[in-house]
Amino acid sequence: MKRFTGAIATAAMLLAASQAFAGEGSPAAQREVGQLLDFVAKSGCQFNRNGSWYEAGKAREHLQEKYDYLNRRGLVPTAESFIELAASKSSMSGKAYQVRCGEKPVITSTSWLTNELKQLRAGGR
Repeated sequence: MKRFTGAIATAAMLLAASQAFAGEGSPAAQREVGQLLDFVAKSGCQFNRNGSWYEAGKAREHLQEKYDYLNRRGLVPTAESFIELAASKSSMSGKAYQVRCGEKPVITSTSWLTNELKQLRAGGR
């Protein structure tokens, strides 16, 4: 019986630990994602999602909703995972998001946000 009780206690501890890791991303990751979302909102660029172009503020709102959904499920522990899972393509159609900034060529949001994340980490922003 003692073995059984010990096994249950161990299982309970492992479950509690796994639930702790399944929560929101680290404070550093949350800060970086917040900075990326602010960058999107202030960019003045347009975003193509499923064939329609949206202004930066609408794009930020959409990405925030996706981030919040994934973050509650513990699926975005890093800024890279945010870009990959929330900000790179439509979860409905699978089509890549695109970004258009003025006269510059259209690029994927993955490239655009990954470059911005590098700039943030290098202290360039």
